[in-house]
Amino acid sequence: MNTTDPAGPARALRASYGAASAAVADLDDEESWLPTGCTGWAVRDLVFHCLQDAQRALVALHTPVREPADRDAVTYWQDWQPGTTGAANGRRWVRVNGSMFLDFGQLRGLYLETLAATVHAAEAADPAQRVATQGHVLTAGDLLTTLAVEATVHHLDLTVRLPRAPKPAPEGLTAVRATLDGLLGRPAPPDWTDEHYARVGTGRAPLTGADRAALGTTADRFPLFG
Repeated sequence: MNTTDPAGPARALRASYGAASAAVADLDDEESWLPTGCTGWAVRDLVFHCLQDAQRALVALHTPVREPADRDAVTYWQDWQPGTTGAANGRRWVRVNGSMFLDFGQLRGLYLETLAATVHAAEAADPAQRVATQGHVLTAGDLLTTLAVEATVHHLDLTVRLPRAPKPAPEGLTAVRATLDGLLGRPAPPDWTDEHYARVGTGRAPLTGADRAALGTTADRFPLFG
């Protein structure tokens, strides 16, 4: 996450969406039924969820507002916690609606073209323009960073049973680490890989005893979002 380069968020989103698109582009119907790192979701469910996120981004980028920003790229995630009623309802909604695509190829095609359109809109956006999404106001630049973070975390989710799939983009993993550090209020232990930090920071994996020892009292704040 680059706070000094105005074009940094758009580049991070292009890289993150490009890597995610590469991971999905060659999947077939059989692979679309494999489980993911998201509880209760197969690959096709997660692809549908990420499609919805890109569609939300397109709406937000074309909905400028005058109100002051009440969230940034870090504080945006304070509302998103695992294990809530809202999270459970969201899982069910995605499963039901995603199941309406009887042909995975149709879902895959819509996903790929929507991500490409979102990247185009992101690169044309003024990063300082304020936009509305999810009941909050952010700058477009901060919105793009949140999108790169979500795409990267879900890329890890998507590929848990797809070992030959392309890995997440380094730019996306950097954005995830910066976001988690911001929520934690300090850098993570330096020996943590980006992928390990992404998984424990979002509740995808439990903290080990060594992790807890390294974190001290801040261990109780995990997961930082999910």
